[in-house]
Amino acid sequence: MPPAATSGFVSGGRHAVMIEASTWKRRLLQVADRYRRSFSYLGLSLAALFFAASTTPSLLPRHFVVQGILSGFALALGYALGVSLRFGYDVLQFRRPSVNLQWWLKRGVGLIAAFTIIACWWQMAEWQNSIRVRMQMPPLHSAYPYRMAAIALLTAAALITTWRWILWCVRYLNGYLNHWMPPRVSWTLSAIVVGFLVTLITNDLIVAKLIDAADQFFLNVDRVAIQVESSPTSGGDVESLVDWESIGRQGRLFLSTGPTSDSIQATSPVSNVLQPLRVYVGLRSRPTVEERADLALAELIRVGGFERSNLIVATPTGTGWLDPSAVDTVEHLHHGDTAIVSMQYSYLPSWITILIDPARSTRSAKALFHAIYQHWRNLPKPTRPRLVLQGLSLGSMGSELSADIYTIFEDPIDGAVWSGPPFPSPNWRQVVRNRNPDSPEWLPEYRDGRLLRFANQNQLVPADADWGPMRNVYIQHASDPMVWFSPSMAWKRPDWMKEPRGPDVSPKLRWFPLVTFLQVGFDLPLATSVPLGYGHNYSPSDYIRAWKAVTTPTGWDVKSMQQLEQYFRDRPSPDIL
Repeated sequence: MPPAATSGFVSGGRHAVMIEASTWKRRLLQVADRYRRSFSYLGLSLAALFFAASTTPSLLPRHFVVQGILSGFALALGYALGVSLRFGYDVLQFRRPSVNLQWWLKRGVGLIAAFTIIACWWQMAEWQNSIRVRMQMPPLHSAYPYRMAAIALLTAAALITTWRWILWCVRYLNGYLNHWMPPRVSWTLSAIVVGFLVTLITNDLIVAKLIDAADQFFLNVDRVAIQVESSPTSGGDVESLVDWESIGRQGRLFLSTGPTSDSIQATSPVSNVLQPLRVYVGLRSRPTVEERADLALAELIRVGGFERSNLIVATPTGTGWLDPSAVDTVEHLHHGDTAIVSMQYSYLPSWITILIDPARSTRSAKALFHAIYQHWRNLPKPTRPRLVLQGLSLGSMGSELSADIYTIFEDPIDGAVWSGPPFPSPNWRQVVRNRNPDSPEWLPEYRDGRLLRFANQNQLVPADADWGPMRNVYIQHASDPMVWFSPSMAWKRPDWMKEPRGPDVSPKLRWFPLVTFLQVGFDLPLATSVPLGYGHNYSPSDYIRAWKAVTTPTGWDVKSMQQLEQYFRDRPSPDIL
């Protein structure tokens, strides 16, 4: 072939390759442009506003990773709402604005959304610090807005892509069914079929697998061995009726790490100090809840629990954990003259147990209380111990429902100390709803305070009223999402956000429909990530105030009480897992 011909062939080949590359580039740009135009402008605008609102403070401070995931969910929720509104507008066949008006509306809404996002980014660190300063946490120098935004965009993209894929499935099925049935019927049937399949896949595969994974993880945690010395009062000795290996990690911690008579003597103003008694029955100790309750009663009788002056029936959290701030304080206040009995009903955290089976705590608490109460009420009244209930978190809900009201009226117990009552608690919710009108929801007053009172970090109300024959105290923090979360927050501003607010709630917290519900929902798993005395972490001083009111310990003057409070402030925070 002549050189000129060869050169022309090569030049023509390069030209063809360039044309083909240009064609592919043009096609990709066209696909990208069609994909961009497929998004709803109203959806994107609401997504931007929801994103901005999600960066405002809620009850707890948030790490930028958590904030990014939360904001991603808010973005996706805002976009879905915008698409739904546009769909409803088209279905109702309202007249669309003119092209010129649409142009101005889009520019105006876009500018508002952009300005709102910039303003919120500017305030993010300050908003987070408005919570942190109230919880005595070090301030943030930066909220890492760019990292947070990247995580939010990735999260939102995954959620929106999933949602668009589901809608594509509905359209695809509708196109197939539309050949045999009217359009409205085919659309409805397509949505029902796809929705059913998505729900089935989500519940039976994704959610079920996640629950199984969590169940297996916390089961392994519950089985972790803890080496302690045997003690006749800890349930670990050879004479115990409860197998040591069956009580789980939290039970072994409860029985082995409580105060001794020597440590109590170091803070007690009296000389006749006793070794506190503790009884704990694990989820694997007996196959049924009734058998576990009977075993707990038998073990309590064996160690001499009914011979003490104070008997506390404690319902643990979902993991089986009993808060040392709650149980250690009452043992110190009564100089060791106490017996505490408890029974495990789960090894999952309370916020997971609430979602799976919140009635577990109630069934367990009722069985244990019934067994203990029937034996207690048959003892001579002058010599039987003071009987008090105690529960934290999901244990609070189980405990408050454990004592049947008619049984209590027949032979009343002495009272209860409940802390961090979770939002599904029916008795707590009814009392708060029927509080005195001039009292705030986060620290309510109920009638004359003779039967029931509320406490937070600073006070118990009413402080100066006379008690009736039974004394009950709820301890609740205004910053505890486990207490204040509610589905109604999605459409209604809760009363606890009204002025005046609790001392540990940011004054910059604002209510936004749907977004605030999402924010506090994300706070739930992080409820114990803050220092003692805030969120879902209840401090020894909270419990000392409540135990003093309910059980009236003797032998304490002002100075010795201050020393006891200082002792608990100085000791390390308890392990919540």
